[in-house]
Amino acid sequence: MIRLFLTFIVTLAPIFATADEQVVAGLSQNRVAITSNFDGTGILIFGAVKRVSPPPDDWPLQVIITVSGPRTPVVVRRKEKWLGIWVNTDSVNVDLAPSFYAVATTAPLNQVLSEVENLRHKISVDHLIRSVGVVESVPDAGKFSEAIVRIRQQNGLYTESAGIVDLTDETLFRTQISLPANLVEGNYLTRIFLTRDRRIVDAFTTNIFVRKVGLERWIFNLAHQQPLIYGILSLAIAILAGWAASAIFRLLRLN
Repeated sequence: MIRLFLTFIVTLAPIFATADEQVVAGLSQNRVAITSNFDGTGILIFGAVKRVSPPPDDWPLQVIITVSGPRTPVVVRRKEKWLGIWVNTDSVNVDLAPSFYAVATTAPLNQVLSEVENLRHKISVDHLIRSVGVVESVPDAGKFSEAIVRIRQQNGLYTESAGIVDLTDETLFRTQISLPANLVEGNYLTRIFLTRDRRIVDAFTTNIFVRKVGLERWIFNLAHQQPLIYGILSLAIAILAGWAASAIFRLLRLN
């Protein structure tokens, strides 16, 4: 019984142990308002390293910062030309694909993080995207996930920037993450990792809240909560716009 208790204590010891180096961080703002003239913004992420003992001299400290947007399922379809017409052929359901993802580091990611740690904490974008429901008739299903990454990189939604995290005396760090205009509303998970010898020694998480405000918020809520009224209003506005355009055109012809 005593041996079992001691084994239990030894097993739990790493969980309750305090890291020698801990992240103390903050954001310039943790709320982003999407309005009609929103064209993107920048979030300053800064912090310091709290220590209980002098830092080791063998491996330099490195910092990794990630910002991840809401994850939504995506159906990726392949188009092929058939009889001169582009048609959808194969499709793959892609799950856990973030709408936005940014990685900022003090050095290239493969120099500050091992592949094992990368897989465990899902830091690089290729480890965040997972394909589900892949059928045997789609032998190259991995290319569908690669297509999502490629398209969203072209749209500025997926970025990986090495060397943009400034680290001073292995104590103070800062960087700026750019959020584009085509953001999806939701909570954006922000993670900060400290690494030595390509292993994570501490991590810190917080959230950036992105919300629509004003008229955009009212239209969004109406479309999702009262779709019938939203459809009737949209039809009425379309009819009114068409009538107004026709009336203006007739006046111009008379003059």
